Amino acid sequence: MTVQDWFEKRKEAQIQRRALEARVEIEANPDLWTKCVHCDAQLLKKDIEDNQMVCPVCDYHFRVNARKRIEQLFDEGSFEEYFSEIKPTDPLEFSDTEAYKDRLSAAQQKTGLDDAVVTGVAAIDGHKVATAVMDFDFMGGSMGSVVGEKVTRIIEKAIELRLPMLAITSSGGARMQESALSLMQMAKTSCACARLDEAGLLYINLITDPTFGGVTASFGTLGDIIVAEQGARVGFAGRRVIEQTIRQKLPSDFQTAEYLLKYGQVDVVSSRKDLKDTLSKILAMHEQGVQ
Repeated sequence: MTVQDWFEKRKEAQIQRRALEARVEIEANPDLWTKCVHCDAQLLKKDIEDNQMVCPVCDYHFRVNARKRIEQLFDEGSFEEYFSEIKPTDPLEFSDTEAYKDRLSAAQQKTGLDDAVVTGVAAIDGHKVATAVMDFDFMGGSMGSVVGEKVTRIIEKAIELRLPMLAITSSGGARMQESALSLMQMAKTSCACARLDEAGLLYINLITDPTFGGVTASFGTLGDIIVAEQGARVGFAGRRVIEQTIRQKLPSDFQTAEYLLKYGQVDVVSSRKDLKDTLSKILAMHEQGVQ
């Protein structure tokens, strides 16, 4: 065995030993670690949290809930919540494998929210905006009557206060447990967007992963400027449904933010670390144009 072979063998043994030590540590402290769903890297949860919930190895953007999104995007202490008194009911007394009221209760306990959107007024680098922030953790971010009502009301508040409007979407679409009441919210929120436009106020969409169905088909894509977070999947019907319908294989990047930017469906794709700066610059340019 040559000296070089000896060093190579020793190096390989060290790598194997470190991998074994890492596995032992992960098994001993499972709550401290998580696996990236994109690159399979074993990561300390704290490292991901310190990196704004973005994988430090492959740059995969993990989903974040509404409260975390508010913390990341808006100036500290600037968010003032509106319309928290609006709460969901079960007007149809709907039940499938589980009663709708039980699903609502479970989602409320899981997220600490009353429904799938948080609305209010906040500031981004001092630029004041009205905002609606959706939360996918609450029944897949589905839009029922409460989501539609709160989004409509915050748009009306933006008109009243003469503020730009920022809608941050993350949704699987309309909430089928509310049937037609849910589908009506598409028209309702779209009409509110039209009134915002008539008032001459800026409307920004921030599309995050995933945004589909009735939200995409209504207030989620009606903005003057559409910003998509890096890697976000956006569409109406899902990829599998489309492939089965047209009987063709779709591109691997189909319905991603980058794909939509390529074909002019969104205006900007931004990484999470740059999102606040991107929105701040848009708001600053708008203010300069209005003056």
